[in-house]
Amino acid sequence: MSDDDVQQRSVYVPEGLTGERVDVALARLFGVSRTRAGELVAEGLVSLDGVPPIKSERVRAGMLLEATIPAPRRAVVVPTEVEGMSIVYQDEDIVVVDKPIGVAAHPGVGWDGPTVSGHLAGVGVRISTSGAPERQGIVQRLDVGTSGLMVVAKSERAYSVLKQAFRDRAVDKTYHALVQGHPDPHTGTIDAPIARHPKHDFKFTVRSDGRASITHYDTLEAHRYASLLTIKLETGRTHQIRVHMSAIKHPCVGDPLYGADPVLARRVGLDRQWLHAVRLGFEHPTTREYVEFESPYPADLQHALDVVRDLS
Repeated sequence: MSDDDVQQRSVYVPEGLTGERVDVALARLFGVSRTRAGELVAEGLVSLDGVPPIKSERVRAGMLLEATIPAPRRAVVVPTEVEGMSIVYQDEDIVVVDKPIGVAAHPGVGWDGPTVSGHLAGVGVRISTSGAPERQGIVQRLDVGTSGLMVVAKSERAYSVLKQAFRDRAVDKTYHALVQGHPDPHTGTIDAPIARHPKHDFKFTVRSDGRASITHYDTLEAHRYASLLTIKLETGRTHQIRVHMSAIKHPCVGDPLYGADPVLARRVGLDRQWLHAVRLGFEHPTTREYVEFESPYPADLQHALDVVRDLS
């Protein structure tokens, strides 16, 4: 790696960050992600008053925070057909896929598993070149552990129009979730900001300093141990449904990261959260006609729901 690929950064910690973890302070002061900040600390590329810290160490005003920041590692799209992924619809402008679990929307640092963009390349579907190289054509994302519908832009115009539609909250994103217990009221809105969890990587939580996040839910079925909800999102934060349902004490069945009961998960045969993007509707970027697509439950989710129904 050449010297041109490395940044040497240093700054004195301001008063406002006193008490924050060093990885949080690093992310805020140097403009890197929290995950990347943790990696830099773990790799010994950070010092606090000349001493390498651990990422949970707390900073104080006036301390000298120094970091050696290599150029970002670039993820690349590898054309690989993904078993279980299907194309629901496509034309010259868009392609709608039904994504199985264990598949990311696009490649990223730290993820070398299957991706939607890699699958499309593998089956010969050319998509828009707009966006960052590893995210070209991707206008929305689903968590790796969430199955269901995603739309990808094929034309440059579609990319621009759909990105704006998602920003304007003009896309109907409907999910079904099987959650523990019975939400009260059975229909409601959760309006609570979401931020990264201060103590756990790859986890999020409701925090006053988080990004605005709004989830609407309605109970479809109420059973002895769990309720089947239909959920619509106004915003699209990472883990939003999982975080919000956990915040009201009704985590998705099979989601131990956010407080689900592992005994119930085993009982219904689940090793992932019961959450599925069941319907996606939007104005077509070229024809301007409203289009809507639906996805049936995957076999593991259908089985778990059948067991919950039988337990009632």
